[in-house]
Parts: sequence; structure tokens; C-alpha cells
Amino acid sequence: MENDWLQRWEDRFNKEDYAYGVEPNTFLAQQLKNFKTGKILFGAEGEGRNAVFAAKHGWDVAAFDISTAAKNKAQKLAKSTQSTIDYRIGNLPELGFKPEQFDVITLIYAHFPANIREKYHAFLIKLLKPGGHIIFEGFGENHLKFRNENPNVGGPRDQETLFSKSEIQRDFKDFKVDLLEEKPIALNEGLYHNGTGSVLRFIGEKL
Repeated sequence: MENDWLQRWEDRFNKEDYAYGVEPNTFLAQQLKNFKTGKILFGAEGEGRNAVFAAKHGWDVAAFDISTAAKNKAQKLAKSTQSTIDYRIGNLPELGFKPEQFDVITLIYAHFPANIREKYHAFLIKLLKPGGHIIFEGFGENHLKFRNENPNVGGPRDQETLFSKSEIQRDFKDFKVDLLEEKPIALNEGLYHNGTGSVLRFIGEKL
């Protein structure tokens, strides 16, 4: 399973075009305006569109993913904008990030495999400073009907990989919830997120 998961993303990112474009996620770009710049971590960052955006706007940026092809394209994008990001490849617990290192952690379509997701969320919480924030957007539990109607909107094909409010409330139970909602939105992100999908959004502050 692990090798299949890695190969899937290597295949997706090992192309000239940027799979999800080079513009930042709209929700992320809006939310970053609400926070003072500091140290920020991007989980499952892919080809770097969000990390590079943050770096261009004064953030001290770190990111991680499992795909070397994704990192290479992220570094290319960063270079083209004269930005710098600390991008690490591998399994999160082995990447050397420090406890309470970050002011903000972003999870934008970070659909980690179901068997490690709760563990990864718990590990990420340890990396966040008290008073730090999570910015989260991913496909919600009501998304499959949208995907079935329009496969171009992308997202997981199986229910267990989608996010529910109850999962977020469980995994981030020691957070002050500033926003937690699932709703349909129009997506226009590169080759693989096009059309209306059901997304779950969460903004939380670590207590």
C-alpha cells in the first residue's frame, strides 16, 4: 500500500504541468492575511504553490511530502519567484521538525492515508506552538456525490479518505475552533480540481 501510494503521487507530479496549478489555494490565501508572519509548515505540500505564496509574503516556510518529483517542482517554482522554502521528503515523524517550532500549520487537501492520519495529526499538533493555528481545507464526507457527477473535480474515490467534522473535532479536541464547516464550493485548481466539490474547512487555535 505504501509503495502504491508513493508511486501514485510520483506519477502525478512527474509531468511538466503543475497538477494543481501554481496559484495558491483561495481559502489559504484569504486566511493568511489574518495572521502575523512567522514560521509556517505546509503538510503534503505537493508542487509548492501554497508554500511559495507564503514565502513571497514574508513567511519562514517549511514543507513536507513523500514525492521527490513534487519537491523538485516546488523548488523550481520557488526559484522562479526568488523565494526560499525548507522542503523535506519522507515520513513526517522522521523529518526532524522540532516540537513547538511553528506558528501556523496548513493542511490543504492533505488526505493522508486513513491508517496513519490520526497519528500524523497528533504529531503535527506537537509541532505547533501554544496559541498557534491550523489552517485546513480538504474534501468532506459529502464529496463523493459531487465526484461521481463530475470526476474532474478530483478528490478521493473512497469514503474513508474523506474528512468529517467529527474526525476534526476528535483529532483537534484541544483547540479553540474559529471555523468548522463543510460546504460546496467551486474549484479551479490546475488539472485535477475543476468543478463543484464539498470541502471541509477548519481554523483552530492550539490552547
